[in-house]
Amino acid sequence: MRKPIIAGNWKMNKTVAETLELVRDIRQLLVEAPENVEVVLCPPFTALWVAKNGLGRSQFSLGAQNLYHEPKGAFTGEISPVMLAELVTYVILGHSERRQYFSETDESVNRKVKAALANGLKPIVCVGEVLAEFEVGKTNEVVGRQVRGGLAGLTAEQMQNVVIAYEPVWAIGTGKAATGAGANAVVAQAIRGPLAEMFGAEVAQATRVQYGGSVTPANIAEFMAQPDLDGALVGGASLKAADFAEIVKQTAMAKA
Repeated sequence: MRKPIIAGNWKMNKTVAETLELVRDIRQLLVEAPENVEVVLCPPFTALWVAKNGLGRSQFSLGAQNLYHEPKGAFTGEISPVMLAELVTYVILGHSERRQYFSETDESVNRKVKAALANGLKPIVCVGEVLAEFEVGKTNEVVGRQVRGGLAGLTAEQMQNVVIAYEPVWAIGTGKAATGAGANAVVAQAIRGPLAEMFGAEVAQATRVQYGGSVTPANIAEFMAQPDLDGALVGGASLKAADFAEIVKQTAMAKA
């Protein structure tokens, strides 16, 4: 049984003070957090330390939104996996916004994934097609290529610490979420299929795959009703404590 994972990607939002407030509110709303759901908060780099302190000994995990693949050096403005390993458990890699605005490729994502794993971090590897690719029926081709490229060279053992997030780019921040059945079909064919080819059927079935893209309390149940979806990577709704807590609670009920 794959334990569902709900991760909140705060993106470039929340100051240090606002982070403390949001962490406090989420903890209060999930004071009795469901044991069958893993909850991860991913604030911006500047707020990781205060978020860690704010979470204290709670059952929540902390994640970063990116990293650079080198451990240290003359890379102004970058954050290394060595630095993050002191603060977080997870790191989001290959998000569509990183690919779109910062020219990340499957190859650069692969370097980051390997760097994360080498330093004890668990990568959440994002894959997904843009609207033009979706409209011409290339979803499975594109997503499959991203899975193979982003995870190239990994071992079956390393895959135990990898989470994949399927995020159709056309659904991120647009209010146009994919359907539960549609997302489930992509995960089954274009993600678990390549995983089986690369690492074997057992790894393909054991790997957790989230859905991301305009996830809300109103639609999370539809996605969590699907057998191949194991949680969500939540964007805008993760900035609202009540919405995020409700998403966690509904996931727990759906996957009980």
